[in-house]
Amino acid sequence: MILRYGIDTSVLVRLLTGRPRDRFAHTVRHLTTLVGDGTTVVVSNQVIGEAYVALQHHFGVQKPAARSALIQVLGSGLVAPLNGLSVMRLLDASSGAGLPDRLIADDYAHSDLDTLTLDKAMASLPRARLLDA
Repeated sequence: MILRYGIDTSVLVRLLTGRPRDRFAHTVRHLTTLVGDGTTVVVSNQVIGEAYVALQHHFGVQKPAARSALIQVLGSGLVAPLNGLSVMRLLDASSGAGLPDRLIADDYAHSDLDTLTLDKAMASLPRARLLDA
């Protein structure tokens, strides 16, 4: 039986920052063993959004560097976005709606839902529309 796990924000932030070093190495070893045994380890859009904000707020990382770090970790083979490649494209975009808004709309789209918003930038996303106030 192939196992699947989802990680929380603390694991993703550790992978993104490498801190603390000894715990980072321990985490990477465990994930490498799991993946090597055929286990799939995924990251939800909520965790990606929380980690993105945590990098900026707690570690002083600028938005482009935070997106770049997420792309690197999510492309490493240790963990993958739960919603697949669409998330990697969202991380690569840098204009229009912000990353948290893009992740929200992507989550709804994966559940075959449109997003209602009062934010004009978010309303420009696929499957998002402005809710007239």
